[in-house]
Amino acid sequence: MKLDIVKIRFWCLAFSALLILPGLIGMVYSAITTPTHTPLKVGIDYTGGTTLQYGVKKDVTNDEMAQIRTNLEKNGVENPYIQIVNVNSKNKTDLKAMISIRTKFIDSKSNVQQKITQVIQKDYPNAQLVQVASVGPTMGKELFKNSLLAVGLALLGIICYLTIRFQFDYALAAILGLVHDVLFVCGVFALMGILYGTEIDALFVTAVLTVIGFSVHDTIVVFDRIRENLRYYAKKMTFSEIINYSINQTLARSINTSLTTLITLFALYFFGGVTTKNFVLAMILGITVGTYSSIFFCSVLIDIWKDKGANTPKQLETTPAV
Repeated sequence: MKLDIVKIRFWCLAFSALLILPGLIGMVYSAITTPTHTPLKVGIDYTGGTTLQYGVKKDVTNDEMAQIRTNLEKNGVENPYIQIVNVNSKNKTDLKAMISIRTKFIDSKSNVQQKITQVIQKDYPNAQLVQVASVGPTMGKELFKNSLLAVGLALLGIICYLTIRFQFDYALAAILGLVHDVLFVCGVFALMGILYGTEIDALFVTAVLTVIGFSVHDTIVVFDRIRENLRYYAKKMTFSEIINYSINQTLARSINTSLTTLITLFALYFFGGVTTKNFVLAMILGITVGTYSSIFFCSVLIDIWKDKGANTPKQLETTPAV
């Protein structure tokens, strides 16, 4: 069965808006309500602070988590952020849960870490301090700036490459597709931050950059097929027909590539480590929406622009291949 993407192009744009709008609302709400006034809830990688993780050999309930917070505050630990992470019961250490406690930056001269350990071990005598991670406020701000710079340079490089390889309108469509994908992933994590307290860290930025690369690769495959077909069918078919024909030629390839990647990512998500779950989840969301956008969003934008213009597909016939 051949898909007629052009026929449902406005439905595709409406569905894209439906994917993005809830996340945008979540990011605006987060920027207004969070102390850092950021669209997503950021972790200590960007705000600065110390996270201590304790492994315990019993499940921790929500009531117990609230009691831990109360006990920490009584012992002088200000505004502790506590998160309980379930652990695979088949691991070798028999740990059932991880108690993650984030607080202000703890320097080496402070006894705050000792107080926290005493509070945890009072209720969980066999608790083990598994990991301590500290990031200073200055380093956190610097890392945040570098993360934004990395994303900006990646987008600029992609614009230059696609403008040279195709045309600026194709480059613009691809960039809008990348923005579409990034907004969706960030929107989901903004909503998760509001509902579940999920925080982003440097690994999240790594996932976003990887999603950008994967998404633009998929889009280039579709655009390259459109360009090749324009050379041979420009006089026989309309531009919209060429768009449909090109998408159907690349559809199976795009889906198969994404599925094989997603199988690996789902294995990592369900059987991998706890600390990489958010990273893998961002990858799963990004690759799924990236496959959708390269077929149903970027190509649709090109068709709409050409339809409103002169609708002369011969413009790309002389564009040299790179």
